This record gives sequence, structure tokens and C-alpha cells, in this order.
Amino acid sequence: MNVDLLEAAASGMDAQRAALDVAARNVAAAEAAGPNGAYARMVPIFQIDASEAEEPRVDFAGTRMERGTNVDILTEMIAVMNASRAYESDASIFDVGKRLAERTIELERL
Repeated sequence: MNVDLLEAAASGMDAQRAALDVAARNVAAAEAAGPNGAYARMVPIFQIDASEAEEPRVDFAGTRMERGTNVDILTEMIAVMNASRAYESDASIFDVGKRLAERTIELERL
């Protein structure tokens, strides 16, 4: 069970890291385009990988272009904050799983 917790947290961290990369790219595009420039916004795509052998996990499946909109730096900064907080949450869950594994090992030694 503990391995499932660590894997779930790690897959969430990977997905949020990818979302941060996309948002950082969009922020750079907004800065490069300037206030009157036009640049298509990239949107991260996530999918749930639910194979029969494993617990479901979230995977980053790439990006898609959001046509008809320009990159808005405020929107992208909010996306960065959201992805960063989600990453921190997954990291906290991973830390709990790690501590749980350490305690289990300690109890087995006794």
C-alpha cells in the first residue's frame, strides 16, 4: 500500500512539474510578444492511466494550442501558483509515505 502512495504522489508531482513548464513557456511567450503581441496559449493535457495491474495514476499527455486567445501573463501566473501548490501537496503526500515506510522498517527491526 505504501508503494502505491509513493507512486501516486510521484506521478502527481511529475504532472504538475510538466504543467509548470507549460505555464513558464506561456509566461515567456507573453513577455516576448509584448502588450500588443499575439501568441497562442499552450494548455497542458492530463490523462488518467488506469491499467489493470496498477492503481490509476495521472500522466501528462502533452499540450494543445488554445486558438483565438493570446497569452495573458496574469492568467499564466495564476496557473503557475496553482501548479506549484498542487506540486507541494503531492510532495507532502510523498513525504508522509516516506515517513510511513521508515516507521514500518523501524517497527520490523524491534
